Amino acid sequence: MLVKFAVAASLVASAAAHATFQELWINGVDQGSSCVRLPASNSPVTSVSTSDIACNANAASSQGVCEVMPGDEVTVEMHQQPGDRSCANEAIGGAHYGPINVYMAKVSDATTAVGSSAAWFKVSEMGLPSSNPDYWATEVLNDNCGHYTFTVPSDIAPGNYLIRAEVIALHVASQPGGAQFYMSCFQINVGGSGSANPPTVSFPGAYSASDPGILINIYEQLNSYEIPGPSPYATSSPTVATTPYPTTATWNTALQPSTVPTVVPTAGTKGIGKA
Repeated sequence: MLVKFAVAASLVASAAAHATFQELWINGVDQGSSCVRLPASNSPVTSVSTSDIACNANAASSQGVCEVMPGDEVTVEMHQQPGDRSCANEAIGGAHYGPINVYMAKVSDATTAVGSSAAWFKVSEMGLPSSNPDYWATEVLNDNCGHYTFTVPSDIAPGNYLIRAEVIALHVASQPGGAQFYMSCFQINVGGSGSANPPTVSFPGAYSASDPGILINIYEQLNSYEIPGPSPYATSSPTVATTPYPTTATWNTALQPSTVPTVVPTAGTKGIGKA
């Protein structure tokens, strides 16, 4: 009965709790929406076999390309409604529990590259950071006002890339096709003199609808969770802790801006922090 109630409650809340990754930060400097391919709506993609699974549905390319160096800390920022950066609202609500994945793909031109034709490698992931009680990556995201930070691999080759930031919401994922995928792609240029070209996957192709991390009942105690997709390159996934996960924000929410820059910042712009 408890499971049925939880699922029903999630269905009621889901329409108001959709979200998108909208902004980017580089070493704590707010890039805003200057280099994001904003999706046409905050609704999820629910099929792993459609080309929309790469960079979302009807996401228009941006004129901006954000400059990144190997080893930089990059933060993606998610909110429920376009332009809303308030920390008073959950980044993704309605019990939309699940993992976070971040991928990169080297492309010839980030402004014109087609996400479903790109070759992607994972650079970061978080699934179930604690099982006592079950605590999901999306809850950590909400603790940090929608911010999730990863490190650009130190050895990748220079050039244009796409970043694919993704949340997989599992609140109704016990039914085939129930998992909800929320992703956005960002356009960047990586400097440096690296030469690594990590092994890649394709979208669609990287996920199956029956993957254990996609077809899953999260309303039972989970002591482990298999994050969909390949292992992240040059880093490891956080292990599942058996102690309560700390809910204190690592992002400086007091300095969260209310406006959204739409132009790539000039070099030397001061940053604020990380999550």
